[in-house]
Amino acid sequence: MAGLSPCSHRELVRTFKALGYDGPFSGGKHLFMTGPRGTVTIPNPHRGDVSVDLLKRILRTANISDDEWNNA
Repeated sequence: MAGLSPCSHRELVRTFKALGYDGPFSGGKHLFMTGPRGTVTIPNPHRGDVSVDLLKRILRTANISDDEWNNA
């Protein structure tokens, strides 16, 4: 079982699409994606990677396990 690692905004969106999510759509201050487990807020693109802490919080709101994320 490998742990989570930081990922780019592009990788984040690509993996959510592999998990069946659509988007990202603009709305409010942040982008969001809709999918089989509801709506997930995506951080705005920036130069650095999405940190492991932020990735864990996003996955928790989407009810996606670390293993499921790594296998997508």
